[in-house]
Amino acid sequence: MTSRPYIASQADDPWSRIWCDTTPRHLAGPGDPRHVTQALRAAGWKNVGDPDFPHVVLAGPDYQHTLVLEPTPETYGSWWRISSMPWGGWHASFGGNTPAEVIAGFTDALLRPTPVVEPDFWPTLRAAGWTYERDERGNEHARHPDGITTMERRATAPDRGHFACTAEVALPTGLGGHHRLWHAYFDDRTPGHLLAGFAAALVDQSPVPRGRYDVPHSHLVTQVERGAQGDQLAAAHEARLKAIRTAARKARRASALTTRPAPAPGAETAMPASRSR
Repeated sequence: MTSRPYIASQADDPWSRIWCDTTPRHLAGPGDPRHVTQALRAAGWKNVGDPDFPHVVLAGPDYQHTLVLEPTPETYGSWWRISSMPWGGWHASFGGNTPAEVIAGFTDALLRPTPVVEPDFWPTLRAAGWTYERDERGNEHARHPDGITTMERRATAPDRGHFACTAEVALPTGLGGHHRLWHAYFDDRTPGHLLAGFAAALVDQSPVPRGRYDVPHSHLVTQVERGAQGDQLAAAHEARLKAIRTAARKARRASALTTRPAPAPGAETAMPASRSR
């Protein structure tokens, strides 16, 4: 029997490299996409992509949401696309260098129950030290203290009150222009709790694991070598997936109980008739 040959691949992570605690996370580069995709699979999402095409296509258990991870050679192309179904629902997208941990803030919120009142994400940014401005037309803009990271909400159709949100890291070129490191887009129908999850992950100061110099711009981040490497990261990832599986099972049981038909008014539980001898 022929054994599988060793083929070097990033899919061999987390054992294939020396890892560093990397901060700040929003400048650390893409990381491992399985932080997002395997979490969705743990929650019951199905992989419906073509195995012979370089992409990942996931659909939620009820087919109400989809995720497409499709690398594109375009500099400003969107590698990640997340949508609600059917056609006409909300849509969000992320560039290839967007940290997986930040995208996970959005997708993890998608796995949790929808809150009764949609939260606002601006207080999260302001509490993290971002400056905030709002103009007379309702456009809102926040900037990270580093001066290169922004998030804004601007009118797409002022006469109809439609606003879309964007977030990006744009590096100055020295010639008066900017080079975009990564970007995110959320249309005006994107639920507030998903935006809040994204914002919370964006400002989280916890380090993220990256290989030494395996970042888009090493001068923008601080990297500290970790102790136990692959096993520690693998255990943390498995604990994350286990927690998501447990939460998904509880949610399905709760949903089954709430959708169980109620007994008709006045109906009484039938008791078996006594058998005469």
